[in-house]
Amino acid sequence: MTEITTLTQFLTTANSQFEVYDLGRRVQHIDKLTFAQIEQLEAPYPSPIQGHAQFALVFWDASKQYYIWFLRLPLDERGLLSPAPRTQFIRMVLEALGSDPTQPISEEQQDRLANHPFAFKPSAEKLALFNALVRKQLGQVASAQYEFAYQYLSGQVDSRRWQDVGLQGIADICVRSDELDHQAQIENALEHGAIEVQIALCQQLEHLTISAEFAERLLEKLYSVEAEHKLYFMRALASQAKYSQKAIHYFAQHDCLDKETLITIAARNWMALKDDQTRTLYLEALAKQDQHFFNQIFADIVAIPAIRTELLMELRNPNRSTTLSAAIGGLFKVTKA
Repeated sequence: MTEITTLTQFLTTANSQFEVYDLGRRVQHIDKLTFAQIEQLEAPYPSPIQGHAQFALVFWDASKQYYIWFLRLPLDERGLLSPAPRTQFIRMVLEALGSDPTQPISEEQQDRLANHPFAFKPSAEKLALFNALVRKQLGQVASAQYEFAYQYLSGQVDSRRWQDVGLQGIADICVRSDELDHQAQIENALEHGAIEVQIALCQQLEHLTISAEFAERLLEKLYSVEAEHKLYFMRALASQAKYSQKAIHYFAQHDCLDKETLITIAARNWMALKDDQTRTLYLEALAKQDQHFFNQIFADIVAIPAIRTELLMELRNPNRSTTLSAAIGGLFKVTKA
């Protein structure tokens, strides 16, 4: 039998159908061609988080028995998968399943694979969005929480009953925003629902692609809500770089680019940093923090392929401030050490 060295190869050999989902910075579907290129070390992982690829594999056999693996695998300095840990995991799988990877996976074998060093547990918000996304993409019905969420968001239920609205139901509505009148329900709840429900909606929308028109409304909402809620609305703008940039400039104008805001931008709104002016604003604010924090955040975002080139260019930018120059100098000292 040919040696199995990739997850794609393993699942294909096992006659399984599968889908891959990024669960790092944002919950996103990864198409099979892209994932194959990542596994063959032909492409960097698109949205690394803390030096790791964090993703879910959903696979099933002819009997429609579904399985899910949540995997967190290390990346090298170029953002490519480190082959050794992946190979180690595949060997663990093969040992648990026996010598024939085409055999059906029993519950006992699944249990033996449940605890391994590459497993991770997604947050409740990410897990809800992931479940909703998988159900929709596989043509399955929404969760049992969907109906009450539908009623609440559409104003059929007293807004004070927000505690009865399940996070999974909210995720189902957001993922299916292109169906029925769901988009109108979401917008209605963002105006009239309890702030707790508005926050939960933002926590789901940050993973989805929203329209420019809707982003405009969210930005206006960001301006008006209480200070402690503003970051949730900025996160919801993640798919719209233009409006993320406006939000970042708003925070800068109000002297609010503190550590929590800088972390949020790095984690969700990083595409805004492709804009020269916004990137400069961000890095200058980052440089005002302590050296360790600057090093940590810069190392995290420079690993993102979409903005890596622009950030590396900033290291040689002759027009940067003395504060940013000093912070970059401190970064180089740590790197050389």
